[in-house]
Amino acid sequence: MVLVWQIASSIAADRLFPGPVQVVSVLLHEAVRGELPYHLGISLARVVASLGSAILIGAALGYAAGRSHRADIWMRPWIVLLLNMPALITVILIYIWLGLAETALVLAVALNKIPNVVVTIREGASRLDKDFAEMAELYRFGRAAKLQHVVLPQLAPFFLVTLRSGLALTWKIVLLAELLGRSNGVGFQLQVYFQNFDVTHILAYAISFGVVMLAIEYGLLVPLERRLFAWRR
Repeated sequence: MVLVWQIASSIAADRLFPGPVQVVSVLLHEAVRGELPYHLGISLARVVASLGSAILIGAALGYAAGRSHRADIWMRPWIVLLLNMPALITVILIYIWLGLAETALVLAVALNKIPNVVVTIREGASRLDKDFAEMAELYRFGRAAKLQHVVLPQLAPFFLVTLRSGLALTWKIVLLAELLGRSNGVGFQLQVYFQNFDVTHILAYAISFGVVMLAIEYGLLVPLERRLFAWRR
């Protein structure tokens, strides 16, 4: 990939498509200056806050929809509506209603992610094994024990799907929200570099963004997946 990148950059103009050496040099310079870690950290914190809120709310709603037919019927049209609502519209409306504040950004991003969480967890909740539930009743499990030993292990795969898809989607919406209404973060920086036609810095921030995603995948999600499914082996 790096070789193809180098060949392509040698054919194109440096201003439009800089090579890997030039981009990595800028990336390291921004990291040493502290600009890259600062803006990347702010964006990551917003992703965690937005995705965490969306998972907490969406999981509760999804579980209710999966276990109750009435709740599913009531929520379905709202979920379909929100699933098809463009993120841009949600972000703009929340900014207009609440102002260009941090709370508005987190709320707008969470609202865009909640429907996806509801759909995924609803599928998992509707497929819970009845035999396990009957066993829990037979052994007189309390609510906490039933949740820990019966419900959550069966929902674990659906939570992992939610986390993986949620990270990808939440990052994109956070960057959009930062571009529209914040004065810091990766999205704001990309807006500045876009206005200056600075492709080198744009690619540097894109690479750093990809590195963070790979670190989260292999440093957090893969070990978590192994631990959650260790009982299957």
